[in-house]
Amino acid sequence: MEVIKTKIKGLLILEPQVFEDNRGYFFESFNKRKLENIIGHPINFVQDNQSKSEYGVLRGIHFQKGEHAQAKLVRVLSGKVLDIAVDLRPDSETYGQYESIELSAENKLQFFIPRGFGHGFAVLSETAEFFYKCDNYYNKDSEGGIIYNDPNLNIDWKVVKEDLKVSDKDKELKHLIKKLA
Repeated sequence: MEVIKTKIKGLLILEPQVFEDNRGYFFESFNKRKLENIIGHPINFVQDNQSKSEYGVLRGIHFQKGEHAQAKLVRVLSGKVLDIAVDLRPDSETYGQYESIELSAENKLQFFIPRGFGHGFAVLSETAEFFYKCDNYYNKDSEGGIIYNDPNLNIDWKVVKEDLKVSDKDKELKHLIKKLA
């Protein structure tokens, strides 16, 4: 597995070694020991989530607060998405910065998102199935979010504005609070 570091500490792109032949392909999508060696600490995924969405659906930017914060390992099973992780760690030098990556069934890339990040994605293909592992259980009372079109972030979701499909709940999320100098 190749590890691609991003400009944000702890946020990693993982490219699996894919074995292909005339029958199809095989790759190891998760190996606890290898991932722990890569990230440098133990991780215990306790919940898997999967969604299917159509072109233009934007989910996010979501996070879990406090003791319910979640690290995630995300990938796309079919289709293509633009995946976004926003650094919300208060003491981070890159607080308020984000990283974006296209994840697809074709490129088989995975995104490791540590605790302390907001996360969202937009579907770029006709449909997409999105899968992710979480190291903490979802807790409704600890959910938070940042509005997808926050001018502080200025994210290009790569979907024409008129084609975006955002839930009413996500349309009411707040803006990112900038750190005071």
